[in-house]
Parts: sequence; C-alpha cells; structure tokens
Amino acid sequence: MISTKGRYALRVMIDLAEHQTGEYIPLKAIAQRQGISEKYLESILKALVRENLLTGVRGKGGGYRLTRAPETYTVGEILRLTEGSLAPVACLEDRAESCCRMAECRTLPMWRKLDALIQNFFDGITLADLMGPSQGGDYMI
Repeated sequence: MISTKGRYALRVMIDLAEHQTGEYIPLKAIAQRQGISEKYLESILKALVRENLLTGVRGKGGGYRLTRAPETYTVGEILRLTEGSLAPVACLEDRAESCCRMAECRTLPMWRKLDALIQNFFDGITLADLMGPSQGGDYMI
C-alpha cells in the first residue's frame, strides 16, 4: 500500500512540474493548491531536496523547483524515495535478511514476478505523463 507521504510526494512533484517557470515556487503556494498542511509538506519537500529531486531556497523569493525535466523523473524513483521499498514481500526488500526457506520457497518465483511488474510499471511512468488535465477534473493521487 502506498502511504499518504508517497501520494503527496507525487502530487507535489506534479504540481512543481506543471507550474515551473524557472522561479522558485513558495511552499505556501504548493500547500494551498494541493490542500496539504505546510508542516507536513515541508517534511516531504526536505526528503526530496536531500535526494536532489528538488532544489530549495529559503527566504524572500525562495521556494522549490525541479532539478531536472519532468520526463526524466519516474513515479518509481519518487515512491521508492518516500516509501523505502515497493517490494510486495519482506524477503525481496533491499538488504532483507536471508530467509532460511528461500531455497525451497514455492511462492518466491511468484513474488519476484509481481515485484518486477510493480517496479516496471512505476518506472514506466514519468512526471510528464501525469501532467496536464485529467479525465475527471482535478487530479487526485
């Protein structure tokens, strides 16, 4: 299950992509457009800045902007950053402890296929793909 943090991170990244002008976009403006509290949004933005998906500047004229073009960001990279893992089972997470039953696990091949489907699906969608009008009015993630 994708958490609120992951969904909000995607909303923020789409918002920044759709409103990019070369200028920094204030936190307050993003929070208002997305209906997210400034305090919660700030914690998400800090993580995105720390991983260099965004740049941020404090003070007058400050705010946030993308570090790359929208078509170079994938949903997968954003969700892995905020969620930590998209693996469907614990044994497939990065740095998972080795399971003593792995060699004879009848379900492991199935979980590996599901994991590959999830990774490929989210890595195949870019911010640019999500920009613009949605079919049902305002987008909601």
